[in-house]
Amino acid sequence: MENIEKTNLSAKDTRTRILEAFVHHVLETGQEPVSVYKFAQSLSISEQEFYKFYTSFQGVKGGVWDAIFEQTLADMHAQEPYAHYSAKEKLLSFYFTWIEELKKNRSYLLALYEKQPDFKKVTPQEVQSFKTKYLAFAKTLVQEGKETEQIANRKYISDKYPEVLWLETLFIFQFWLKDTSPGFERTDAAIEKSVNLFFDVIGRNAVDSFFDFAKFLYQSK
Repeated sequence: MENIEKTNLSAKDTRTRILEAFVHHVLETGQEPVSVYKFAQSLSISEQEFYKFYTSFQGVKGGVWDAIFEQTLADMHAQEPYAHYSAKEKLLSFYFTWIEELKKNRSYLLALYEKQPDFKKVTPQEVQSFKTKYLAFAKTLVQEGKETEQIANRKYISDKYPEVLWLETLFIFQFWLKDTSPGFERTDAAIEKSVNLFFDVIGRNAVDSFFDFAKFLYQSK
């Protein structure tokens, strides 16, 4: 058992070293390493050892996205009031906490994505794992919102809400990349306004009330 734990710990350390070394290389050179072979050499590991953890640099970039997401969740859940937040408050908390994590890696993210096409049109492959994790989070959020009636349960439409939130996430990321305001205050405003709009649209509104009343009148005949 002790040997297994040491092996797992060693593997975790190597994975972390790969991620940190990759980020450092991008920060120093403004681009990805030339080859896996040379990159592995710089870490004093074999190319074969590298492939135990990632099959390409695309996988490493995906690992960085995953690490940012996992740290965002950890920081968010560490906030004492979080468990009592409404669905809307939890979404706001996610975005504000996520942006704080992104700030720690801004130079790295700018080097890789500042000149890339709009994420909403062409999402890099390495973001797919992050997308899967985010959609799982969004589905839970939407379900909580339905249960508390903060989100209207509309047949055929409600199931699409997590995908809409994913597009909002891409929008916020792109907005933040281009934001030059002090303290990224414009990004904070964009988060608040986009989240408010989302919940205004998916919440119960006058149209829902009208159909509820029409349904009531029909059933009362």
